[in-house]
Amino acid sequence: MNHETGFKDHFSGHSADYAKYRPNYPSALFDWLATLTPARELVWDVGTGSGQAAVELARHFARIVATDAAEAQLRSAVAHERITYKVMPAERTDLDEHSVDLTTVAQAIHWFDFQRFYTEVRRVLKPGGVIAVWTYAGTRVMPAIDAIIDRYYYDTVGEYWPPERKFVDEHYRTIPFPFAEFEAPTFRMTQQWRLEDLLGYLGTWSATKRYAQAHKVNPIAALREPIEQAWGSQTVRAVEWGLHIRAGKV
Repeated sequence: MNHETGFKDHFSGHSADYAKYRPNYPSALFDWLATLTPARELVWDVGTGSGQAAVELARHFARIVATDAAEAQLRSAVAHERITYKVMPAERTDLDEHSVDLTTVAQAIHWFDFQRFYTEVRRVLKPGGVIAVWTYAGTRVMPAIDAIIDRYYYDTVGEYWPPERKFVDEHYRTIPFPFAEFEAPTFRMTQQWRLEDLLGYLGTWSATKRYAQAHKVNPIAALREPIEQAWGSQTVRAVEWGLHIRAGKV
């Protein structure tokens, strides 16, 4: 934890794996976001990590400022001519007042100081500007594999999830969101993954890393055989998550 900013860094130690194994967001999400803003000049993508959302946003907006408090995460970010990556906390930036059309936070707002972050959002958004935050949860493949993953999530590493994880489990319904909110469409995330991709993704979970640190053993090793047996001979399977969005205007 950075005591100056309050930033809790659960991912820098495996930023390369995070960039490699995290699922992609659907293009339709970004098509929809682009219809909401007063202009398409500037997006502030907060907690950008490896820049997954920023790259998609660059298809629609002239300029993206993508920030993350963890420098190691940005070292794995995808370079793009429209994206400027900056190491900055969510709660304090060098963005100009009322300069931003859209603020986005993908799978990260539960780590922020809500009050201080929202103060910064109001400072930088243009009148009528939009904030959109989203999370994904519930890894689904097929019933036999889903049951193994659920046992792992709740029983094996359950006590090692940081307390902020509850906001993800609650699909962001319980985060404070003091904006003029409007309803978002329903989106789902789908990846065509090999077994190794799924295991790699489970290995990026913060609870997996904390379990491994506490027990000096990688808990994914014990998952391999039961998931492999359930996976069968099929090389690639569809892996799905529900995507949960909060969006509103200042």
